[in-house]
Amino acid sequence: MSQPRSPRLRGDDLTLAYDRRVVSRNLGVAIPDRSFTVIVGPNACGKSTLLRALSRMIRPVSGAVHLDGRLISSYPSREVARRLGLLPQTSVAPDGITVADLVARGRYPHQRFLKQWSRADERIVAEAMAATRVDDLADRLVDELSGGQRQRVWLAMVLAQQTPLLLLDEPTTFLDIAHQMDMLDLCADLHHERGYTLVAVLHDLNHACRYATHLIAMKDGAVVAQGDPHEIVTAELVREVFGLPCRVIPDPETGTPLVVPSDRRRRSGRRSVAHRVDGITAPLPADLP
Repeated sequence: MSQPRSPRLRGDDLTLAYDRRVVSRNLGVAIPDRSFTVIVGPNACGKSTLLRALSRMIRPVSGAVHLDGRLISSYPSREVARRLGLLPQTSVAPDGITVADLVARGRYPHQRFLKQWSRADERIVAEAMAATRVDDLADRLVDELSGGQRQRVWLAMVLAQQTPLLLLDEPTTFLDIAHQMDMLDLCADLHHERGYTLVAVLHDLNHACRYATHLIAMKDGAVVAQGDPHEIVTAELVREVFGLPCRVIPDPETGTPLVVPSDRRRRSGRRSVAHRVDGITAPLPADLP
């Protein structure tokens, strides 16, 4: 009987540090191939640090990250960039660069001294811009674009690398709700229709439940649970990870888990309105004492 194929990307027994402070110990994660994996958890729990380790942006203190059956540290940088694309939390474009020129930079890992720009590169860049719906912005300066447009342009650049793995660090940061949904819909299309394996860090647990096929919940640098959101997202898990009492009900639009925080203010006789806290939507008193 053949052995099950190991995931293309995994981290084994990782100890990770950020600014010389250890944030995770003995961490183990395996990213299912062709999944849309989302990492969630409170602020400063190690989500982005884990993503940076998986993308070789930081070196583990101990343990190992494996990519396609080899230590990721054993690959030349250009080879890693052919296998794995990373969209950082914040990206800064050079002054005066157009959308088309920025997206074209995604082809850098495929360039050689004797193999420069080709018609194939032009086609791939055009396809990446079309997939992210920025082809009509090709001649615009990146500096002139809205936040949502810029995020799609950066994603197009990563797509132009033609990697089967995409890692996204908080891709909806600084976007309004409409542009957040637009970005996540685009990511879901890349996963469902094009077969990409995506790994994203998200702050909103309900967004994660709606889009993820595989969820990793973290707290204090450790993985508390991982698996299908339908199977692992419970009121008990939300209380354990976020410290928030809640109910978990089916989303009326998608059937995915929907976290509804308990209205703790109602118990004291105060009206409540919605406000944002880390990870979910929670009540806020309409009138402060």
